[in-house]
Amino acid sequence: MIIAGMVKSSLVDFPGLVAGVLFVPGCNYDCFYCHNRSLLENGPEPIDPELVNAFLIKRSGFLDGIVITGGEPTLQPDLIPFIRSLKTLGYRVKLDTNGAKPQIIKEVLESGLCDYFAVDYKAPSSRYAEICGCNASGRAVLETIETLRRHHASFEVRTTVIPQLSQNDLLTMAKELPPLPRYVLNRYRPPEIYRGCDRTKIEEKPYTPSEIQGFALQMQKDQPHIEG
Repeated sequence: MIIAGMVKSSLVDFPGLVAGVLFVPGCNYDCFYCHNRSLLENGPEPIDPELVNAFLIKRSGFLDGIVITGGEPTLQPDLIPFIRSLKTLGYRVKLDTNGAKPQIIKEVLESGLCDYFAVDYKAPSSRYAEICGCNASGRAVLETIETLRRHHASFEVRTTVIPQLSQNDLLTMAKELPPLPRYVLNRYRPPEIYRGCDRTKIEEKPYTPSEIQGFALQMQKDQPHIEG
């Protein structure tokens, strides 16, 4: 497993748990507002696997869980063996994913190794290529979410409310998604690293917290477990 970044302790990344966070490089999406752009191309040198392993062994029993995020973890060919190694150390495991690989998520579910999933639903399905890059498919993400539902997995769906999403977009997304156990609307914050050609989009005025709460109230009809 290639690890390109690490947070040794977090109180916010794994609901209810103190967790370490491991970042993998590479992603099959190209969202202009990505906060981890340094991981996408020619990113930081991978961390020595021995150092990662030593950290995981040392913190076993002190940390409750490990979050695997990125980048996009489902692109890593040894994802399931790596999760298995974390479980042998006693960790609970959370997997963050863009949802583009429903078959990989199905395999992770069938392994029975992962405790919690977080899936990003970034835009209405019809706008996925516009927001996330030409190869992105909203249908694939919806399939991933439905797969998690069918397996009765513990999971949440998240949407970063970028300025380019309108109220109608958000209402459409709420209807496209099946009823979710937890749906979180996150406030948009401009990334520090971005392409120069995206500056105009990056600098658009973000929605306020009260505006996002208003969106959440309107979306409750379709998503009763929404948080804004």
